[in-house]
Amino acid sequence: MSQKFLPQARHDPGVICLVRPLPQEPLLPARFASIVPVLLGVLIAEVALGMMTTLIPIDLAAHGLKANAIGLVGSGYFVGFLIGTLTCARLVRAVGHIRAFAVFLALSADCALLMTLTHDPMLWTALRLVMGWQMSGMFLVAESWLNDKTDNATRGRTFGAYLLISWGGAALGPLAYACLKTADRSLILVGVGFATALLPMALTPVSNPPLGERKRIGLMRLFNISPMGTTCVLSSGFVNGSFYTLAPVYLERHGFSASQIPTFLSASLIAALLVQYPVGMAADRYGRRPITVVALGLAVLVSLLFALLGSSAFWVLVALGAVLAGVTAPLYGLGAGQTNDRVARSDYVAASGGLLFAWAVGASAGPLLAGVVMTHAGANALFYFLALFLAVLSGFTLFRMRRRAGVETESAFIPGRAAPTQVPALDEPPLATGETASQEDGVAVESEEAKGRGSST
Repeated sequence: MSQKFLPQARHDPGVICLVRPLPQEPLLPARFASIVPVLLGVLIAEVALGMMTTLIPIDLAAHGLKANAIGLVGSGYFVGFLIGTLTCARLVRAVGHIRAFAVFLALSADCALLMTLTHDPMLWTALRLVMGWQMSGMFLVAESWLNDKTDNATRGRTFGAYLLISWGGAALGPLAYACLKTADRSLILVGVGFATALLPMALTPVSNPPLGERKRIGLMRLFNISPMGTTCVLSSGFVNGSFYTLAPVYLERHGFSASQIPTFLSASLIAALLVQYPVGMAADRYGRRPITVVALGLAVLVSLLFALLGSSAFWVLVALGAVLAGVTAPLYGLGAGQTNDRVARSDYVAASGGLLFAWAVGASAGPLLAGVVMTHAGANALFYFLALFLAVLSGFTLFRMRRRAGVETESAFIPGRAAPTQVPALDEPPLATGETASQEDGVAVESEEAKGRGSST
């Protein structure tokens, strides 16, 4: 009997009909089906996080809280992020990527909704700490998932798309807040956004990837390997954490409206994204340390202009904010690259874990200290404080350049993010069979020529 649909079979129970099922086309090509859910989840979560980052300083300032209290709330997020770098991997190993992703985002939704009940800064600090912890875990899940589901031929493009989605979502968040105009309504939608972000991963049929053991080189050990690189990474967290947490307070104190501040933040985030690869190309051509000095010098100048021109037209401050974000955002990549130049290739992942910890330490301390300075010395003191900090960092950079020359062959530039990647060395291919890296106790053993130039960067 032919395997075709026979109309009479519907009325004749004695006839057996064999029906060949029609082939089903997948909704997405196989190479995209495994990564689109996590990218979509990250995009939605970044938009919600961008809304939250914008509304917190605006809303707390509107309720009369001082800059030191706002800085404390901002630091709470980064303290949670720091704790997450040490603890989230255990949860992921225990329950798997998909369940952990859902747990992290569900907790963020809970925290956002709880923040509608009160404006107590201590409670908000505690809730932001939980959110920082879960966002650290979300990035860990997303980046280890992408690393597992891509190969060496597509990993660079995949993480380029991930970088674009992360920064783009963060830039859209402030604009979304500007459309809503009220903090309580925004917090409710932030909660909805975090809850929605877990759906693509919860519905994916793709299996969980394995999560290998995560190694980390300690902070002091990293500093001994590369004082300049580690200090640059820590300073990146300090400056950017202070800027994005307290620049809205600075604008509010100078009389700008809550509808203007999101535009300022979005412009800064977009500028920070756009400069990453031009700075990386310049660093590859002229060297990381000269580019670091130029970036720091420009950052000092722009910070001083901010302090002096607070009463200028709004678009002047938007332009200054874009320049300042543009010259400080690559500091993480520049510092990480300098550190990777001094460690064995097999230690890249361990060094990256330590650098992420250093960034989180700086980001935790920056808003808190800058908030205290603003409370006692006024809004303009934020940028005088940042200018002084950046000037000291510039001096330290020049000192290290005089102390020791840079390496002849530098590792690849690592583009930064609003929050640096949990797995910064994912695009590094594994060591080939038979390839070894000279090392002693986990740290690269330098050549005799390198030893002749000194002991550290």
